[in-house]
Amino acid sequence: MEFITQNLPQTLMVLGVLALIIEVAVLGLSTFILLFFGLSLFITGLLMSMGILADSMTTALWSNTLITAAISILLWKPLKRIQNNVERKPVNSDFAELTFVLNQDVTIEGLSTHQYSGISWQLKSKQPISAGTQVKVTKKEVGVMWVQSI
Repeated sequence: MEFITQNLPQTLMVLGVLALIIEVAVLGLSTFILLFFGLSLFITGLLMSMGILADSMTTALWSNTLITAAISILLWKPLKRIQNNVERKPVNSDFAELTFVLNQDVTIEGLSTHQYSGISWQLKSKQPISAGTQVKVTKKEVGVMWVQSI
C-alpha cells in the first residue's frame, strides 16, 4: 500500500489505462462506466504528476468523483447516439441467390413450402407465381423465402 501512495499519480494513470483497455477490448464500449472512470483516473493522475492537484488519496477520490461526473454528463448523449446508430442492411449470401423450380403455386400469403437444407421453408412472392416456374430467392426472413420468377 505504501508503494501505491508514494507513486499515486503513476498508479492512477496505469489503472485508468487498464480500465480503458477493458472497456474497449473486452466490453466493446457496451458500458460507458469504465470509459468515464478510466478517463477520470488518467486525468487525475496526469494533473497530480504535473503538480496541479495535491498528491493525496483524498484529492484523488474527490477529483475522480468530480471528473467522472463531468465526463459522463458531457459525453453520455453523444456516445449513446453513436452506439444506437446501427446500419441495417440486408446480408447478401449465396443462400439469397438460390434458384429452383416451384412444385406449388406461390402467393403473398405463404401457403406453399420448399424443402431446403433439411428445413421446410415457407415461400412468399409479391406476385402470384404458378407451379413449374423457375424462381430465384430475393430475400430471406426467419423461416421464409421471398421468391420471384426468373
